[in-house]
Amino acid sequence: MNISNFDLNLLRVLDALLRERNVSRAAERLALSQPAVSNALNRLRELLGDPLLVRVGRAMQPTPRALALETPIRAALKQIEQSLVIGEGFDPTRSRQRFTIAVTDYVELICMPRLLQQLAEEAPGVKIAIRHLSPSLPAAALDHGELDLVLGRFESIPSRFASRRWMSETLRLVARRDHPQLQEAPDLAGFLRLRHLWVHGGQTKGMVDQWLGEQGLARDIVYTTPNYLQAAHIVASTDLSVVLPARLAHHFAGLLPLQVHPLPFTVGPFHLDLVSVAQREEDEALQWLIEHLMGIGRI
Repeated sequence: MNISNFDLNLLRVLDALLRERNVSRAAERLALSQPAVSNALNRLRELLGDPLLVRVGRAMQPTPRALALETPIRAALKQIEQSLVIGEGFDPTRSRQRFTIAVTDYVELICMPRLLQQLAEEAPGVKIAIRHLSPSLPAAALDHGELDLVLGRFESIPSRFASRRWMSETLRLVARRDHPQLQEAPDLAGFLRLRHLWVHGGQTKGMVDQWLGEQGLARDIVYTTPNYLQAAHIVASTDLSVVLPARLAHHFAGLLPLQVHPLPFTVGPFHLDLVSVAQREEDEALQWLIEHLMGIGRI
């Protein structure tokens, strides 16, 4: 194929279609009409000799050829965008950029209110979109440009990513203030007598249960949830206890009738890292955002 005869705008359309798997949503993403996107798809099919997306029920599914093109096209578009931005320079006061960040509800609560306050003062046009973070690093979403940053706890980070230690955390035991078994900080035996809520975060075993298992011990977990925010409210109105990151524990103790105690054994700390694609180290806008997030982590 002669690239000089190929309309590169069609690649933006294909990228949007592969993201959305829907002509109407792709048109909305591109700020184009639905007929314009349909026409572009037909041109792509003719040029590439492949249907690219086929209707299966109400959804559109990419063909193997389309899937093979998805990553290189997205990477190329991202590289072009970054090159143009680098040439212009980044002015936070005038920027209308949108950043997509994957975090847990815990990180969102302790970090994002401060970030939004800073953006309101320094970069009122910048927008933030949050996605839920699974236990493993969403490497493919970073590679494809679907995510700008990821902030969380990961066992390993591939070398193609840039990572920064954002914060180190310890754990605390939390229960309602008038809990009948917690007039004071418990010892290990007292901890094991409690009925526990566990925030699993997608894990099969957390740090506390890992430590207890190594000692041949186990606690009584009667309720499991993926959600830190709900955990504190449930514990505040029941006789359950929960182990939470220290910052989150003290945050909720200021809002709800909760008491906070150190654990009667040592399991921490654990670390949270800020991860981005290494190729974007020269992206002024992204680096500006990273600097602000790093500052919040040091507070």
